[in-house]
Amino acid sequence: MLMLKSSLLAIFTLLFTASFSLAQTSTKMYKIYDTRTGQVIEWAQLIQGLSDARIILWGEEHNDSVGHALQLEMLQALHRMQGRPLAFSMEMFQTDVQNVMDEYLQGWISEKNFKSEARAWNNYKDYAPMIAYAKTHKIPVVCANAPSRYTNMVTRGSLSALEVLPAKTKKAFLAPLPIDTLSGRYFEKFTEAMGGHVIPNSHIYQSQNLWDATMAHRIVQSAKKHRVFHIVGRFHTDEYQGTTARVLRATKHRVMTISCFAADAYDSAAHSGLADYVIITSAP
Repeated sequence: MLMLKSSLLAIFTLLFTASFSLAQTSTKMYKIYDTRTGQVIEWAQLIQGLSDARIILWGEEHNDSVGHALQLEMLQALHRMQGRPLAFSMEMFQTDVQNVMDEYLQGWISEKNFKSEARAWNNYKDYAPMIAYAKTHKIPVVCANAPSRYTNMVTRGSLSALEVLPAKTKKAFLAPLPIDTLSGRYFEKFTEAMGGHVIPNSHIYQSQNLWDATMAHRIVQSAKKHRVFHIVGRFHTDEYQGTTARVLRATKHRVMTISCFAADAYDSAAHSGLADYVIITSAP
């Protein structure tokens, strides 16, 4: 009898977990705006609006729990779409751990080893449900960001410092060199974020461009065979700058962007130029 109760409890737990993973985030926690019209739209309208996009770039706030829940729902919705298979691309993992990611998705290594050897972020729990969904449904996960040891090389010595790396290393882990440094609005945004100045004797803005260029390169490569859903800090994509600008320049495929963040309300003057869609979230 005890064994029967344990079995029933296990089955109930599995069913509850499955239903919870498919449950929709309460619409009280977010509003979606089509920035072309400034109007609030429903989740289904957002999905329909993305249906013909080959590349979807979701700019996030890394600590936005509602945004992360919506990202999971987006991953599920895009996976259910007919046509081209889906690839899930992430800023949160660097290109040199792609083999570790692949081994975990195949079920060859434990989650403990995966988190350690893939250098998972401290808030990995926010992304774990998405990786678990990708693992279950055989969706490739693209580790898109440039390894930090190489961005540090640039910060200390400029982009030209990368030239000393072996050709096979550059090809395996970085965007093709040379990498141009974006000027104009993106540089202005970066300077504003740094408090109006750049650290002396530092090439940190060039490091930023290496991140963007490497992510854009991985995204465009993946888009040759897949519809790509990429998640990244929204500084890299807002105002169609950074990673977005590089993707748009490198592909003729349809690219759509989302900017998701917590705010009291939608401000058309401040928010309409951020992305194709803006999602305003609130605390659960």
